[in-house]
Amino acid sequence: MDDYAAQARRFKAFCDENRLKIIEILQGGEKCACELLKLLSMGQSTLSYHMKILCDSGVVINRQEGKWAHYRISAEGSADAIAYLQTLTTPRESASACSSGCACGDC
Repeated sequence: MDDYAAQARRFKAFCDENRLKIIEILQGGEKCACELLKLLSMGQSTLSYHMKILCDSGVVINRQEGKWAHYRISAEGSADAIAYLQTLTTPRESASACSSGCACGDC
């Protein structure tokens, strides 16, 4: 996931309070969709919507067992999100405070 659209999909997972609650629940280990439904007090279609976004982001993975899906945090997807955020928020050594010709007057 090196392009901006792919990274935006990944970080969309963290942009909703319901998805943050789901991730927090999954910190305790794999959970069946039926367990998540009970813990979150939401309908199946709403849970499905959020789980699709989480799975598309790569932060959560799922497996089917019978009619139920089981979800867990993806170590690889989480590590990729952390690494990209670290890279994105670390100033580059070659970056200067302002560029010549800017309006700040400090150049």
